[in-house]
Amino acid sequence: MLVAGGHSLLPMMKLRIANPEYLVDINDLVAELGYIVVEPGRPTLVRIGAMTRHREALASDDLAAVCPIFRDAECVIADPVVRNRGTVGGSLCQADPAADLTTVCTVLNAVCLARGPGGEREIPIDEFLEGPYETSLAHNEILVEIRIPLRRNTSSAYEKVERRVGDWAVAAAGAAVTLDGDTIAAARLGLTAVNTEAEALVAVGDSLAGRPATEEVFAQAGREAAQACDPVTDMRGSAEYKRHLASELTIRTLRTAVQRVRNASAVEGN
Repeated sequence: MLVAGGHSLLPMMKLRIANPEYLVDINDLVAELGYIVVEPGRPTLVRIGAMTRHREALASDDLAAVCPIFRDAECVIADPVVRNRGTVGGSLCQADPAADLTTVCTVLNAVCLARGPGGEREIPIDEFLEGPYETSLAHNEILVEIRIPLRRNTSSAYEKVERRVGDWAVAAAGAAVTLDGDTIAAARLGLTAVNTEAEALVAVGDSLAGRPATEEVFAQAGREAAQACDPVTDMRGSAEYKRHLASELTIRTLRTAVQRVRNASAVEGN
């Protein structure tokens, strides 16, 4: 098993959830796989090396300018110690349904670039994440890059409720919205830690296309998002409370993403 930051793997080993026979430290690959590149074009393409540390993603103004959802999420991931060592690629390969970046990359329709003896292959994020703690990587493949194509007039946002700073989410939501004037041209929603029904949530996002970017539309999407998940009652809260959060946080992220598109358009207009 490969070790990048190790902040997810080591606790799993301690709890005997994971028991790898071998551990291979890949930190020497940081020079090759630790980067953030924003390539202008139609669409703009964001490329994030799998060994990019969380703190680097948090600090990148270039990334925040086109994918503000990353900075939103990185601000609430664990603590500085974890962010200094943990990697973006490691978080995705962990495939934890309670992890923030799995939702972020799903919302952004990211594509994962895997490399192995047979060469490279691109895997859409929906196919990369096969289930809790499971990815579609072959045993002899490694994730090397995350690619995010971005349409014009698109922005994004992420909101999280946690019991204490750095904790796993009680619930969290993300949204990416493309506007055509005051009309939503496309939208993608994501939820964290609430047992999301992926296809149902995609349908909620798709239903926003062609509708006005208004509070009434956001509220309807929030209600539908709450119905597209099946949270469980645990020490972090009741299922009813988590479903309420799913709705409210969806509304907030839609509102913020739309406002960010409008703000960017106003700056370009000046």
